[in-house]
Amino acid sequence: MAEFFNTICLTSVTSTVCELFGIDSSDAVEKPNKLITEKADAVLGEKKIDRAVLYNPDAVALYLYQKYTEKFSKAAAVSDLAIPMLSVMPSVTPVCFASMYTGVLPDVHGIKKYEKPVLKTDTLFDYFIKAGKKCAIVSTSGDSISMIFLEREMDYFIYDDIEDVNKKALELIDEDVYDLIVVYNGNYDGTMHKFGPESAESMAALEHNINFYSVLAENINKKWTQHNVLYGFMPDHGCHEIDGGCGSHGLDMEEDMNIIHFYKIKKAEI
Repeated sequence: MAEFFNTICLTSVTSTVCELFGIDSSDAVEKPNKLITEKADAVLGEKKIDRAVLYNPDAVALYLYQKYTEKFSKAAAVSDLAIPMLSVMPSVTPVCFASMYTGVLPDVHGIKKYEKPVLKTDTLFDYFIKAGKKCAIVSTSGDSISMIFLEREMDYFIYDDIEDVNKKALELIDEDVYDLIVVYNGNYDGTMHKFGPESAESMAALEHNINFYSVLAENINKKWTQHNVLYGFMPDHGCHEIDGGCGSHGLDMEEDMNIIHFYKIKKAEI
């Protein structure tokens, strides 16, 4: 049976978020995801988004959503859209997040293997900064998102564990200072590599990610009633089981390339 790959690439994220804010991006980036922009038009009319929280749990494959759909019920309940998305090759974390937040493929942004140099290519953060917006990254020490987007006029909140990351993300929502907040959790990826994608330990980590996304959404909906908001659950790549019951990724195969994203467009209430 032939493999089936999703058609909407995660490189569309940068231009999509820029368009929703009314911010210019480069002509070189992938075109916006119409499923999201058309939903925004339906919810907001001619108005624009003025806040975004992009949650990046690592390694959540589409097949996990297909096989364990009920486990994603909290994510679905707080979202408008569940969109099958396509990762990039090689399907490893720094390559994928560089592609997501530059809007271009690895041959253009330059990270083509598992390495974490500071990107020199324009990113979503650069487009926002040029437009006078405030950006923040909340992540764990040593991880890709904590490293490849450094050296920009924005704020970085880097911690040793995800509990501190998630606590800080909720604090930033409460403070309501930043236009764009990106939050990274690598717990499922780390557990999957050690115990396998569908092990009890890995499924508990995935449930933790889904629960936190739900909490994040609830706080946004409660605290940001005066804002038009985009928030999303946006993994970078999938995963597959290898010999010995461990997990891996990086290959051009459905399990690694097909991922699931959730998005919500929230209209200001006041």
